[in-house]
Amino acid sequence: MGGALDLPAVYTDLHANPELGFHETRTADLVSAQLSASGFDVTTGVGRTGVVGVLRNGDGPLVLVRADMDALPVEEKTGLPYASVRRALTDTGTEVPLMHACGHDVHVTCLLGACAVLSADSSSWSGTLVAVLQPAEELGAGAQAMVDDGLFERFDRPAVVLGQHVGPLPAGIIGLRHGAAFAAADTVSVVLHGRGGHGSRPEASVDPVVMAAATVMRLQTIVSRELAGSDTAVLTVGSLHAGSAANIIPDRAELQVSIRTTGAEVRARVLAAIERIVRGEAVAAGAPRDPEITLGASFPAVVNDPDAVDFTQPALEAVSRMVVDPGLVTGSEDVGVLATAAGAPCVFWILGGADPARFEGAATVEEIAARTLELPSNHSPMYAPEIVPTLDIGAAALVAAARKWLEEG
Repeated sequence: MGGALDLPAVYTDLHANPELGFHETRTADLVSAQLSASGFDVTTGVGRTGVVGVLRNGDGPLVLVRADMDALPVEEKTGLPYASVRRALTDTGTEVPLMHACGHDVHVTCLLGACAVLSADSSSWSGTLVAVLQPAEELGAGAQAMVDDGLFERFDRPAVVLGQHVGPLPAGIIGLRHGAAFAAADTVSVVLHGRGGHGSRPEASVDPVVMAAATVMRLQTIVSRELAGSDTAVLTVGSLHAGSAANIIPDRAELQVSIRTTGAEVRARVLAAIERIVRGEAVAAGAPRDPEITLGASFPAVVNDPDAVDFTQPALEAVSRMVVDPGLVTGSEDVGVLATAAGAPCVFWILGGADPARFEGAATVEEIAARTLELPSNHSPMYAPEIVPTLDIGAAALVAAARKWLEEG
């Protein structure tokens, strides 16, 4: 059966070789080889590039542990000796840099390490361990792709879905929350139509750049002026493209809008306000055509089952320095799709990955949270979790949580 895994070697290999969502072929090969070496029955190509490993060990519950594999189109600027210099083509043919800027390399490494430990120590538990290595989390499509490919019909339904996400909490600390833990997310694409012309004669044109600027500023009033202080929502215009030269007024501008919410009513209100504002600014500008508004990728909120959290927490406390409630995370994750589709409780926690020395003197959760704002966060080109002790604690957390359910669940 399995044995100890060189976690830093696996991690640095993955970090140096990131792959975009639904293109994780090299990563899937590495994962498959490691799971096979740990005695798992391995199936590849689940949900396109996903990998499922199954380790049957007598009677008992079926426990699913999940990690995501994909990277981001970000140019790494950490200067680390194992920094990514890879580039790839997107599905639209655009060449982009690649980086594991969200820590999915940490997730994969910790899960592989946990699987090796549980396989080598199979006398301590009974049941079935299912390792799900999921593609395309960043696209909000990987979990659903695996479900649509018959994940739970082919590999049975679990008693629980377990997982973790590395973040800028101090290494050694785990963030675990009852109920809504990660926000729902929606992406909205907007195309504003103007009438192009010469930069010297704006009166003969309808300028979509000005229209876009007014729209961006007005969108910021949704959270600040249309929602109650007790509502949780974040709206970010992350992309704005228009024009090709200083002296040409273009005929269109394109915006990409990211929305994070925690309740269905707030989500509906924000989406309706976006449409109202976009259409209103187009009318005000005298646009020759109605704008195009398209809802793209959507992530449901990740909701941790309170009873399952209570059951799992003592196991996490046994391997971490501290387990804290991090508050609602306005980032998003599609792991909840797996739990919902399986009809199983979800327990998903934050794994601290930042240098503990950066938090010296921080005695409360609020002080720790304030320090995290000073550090590169997930999706930053400077994001670099500490290898030690993050990987060991992450693997140990998955082992402890899975064993708790396999022994007592």
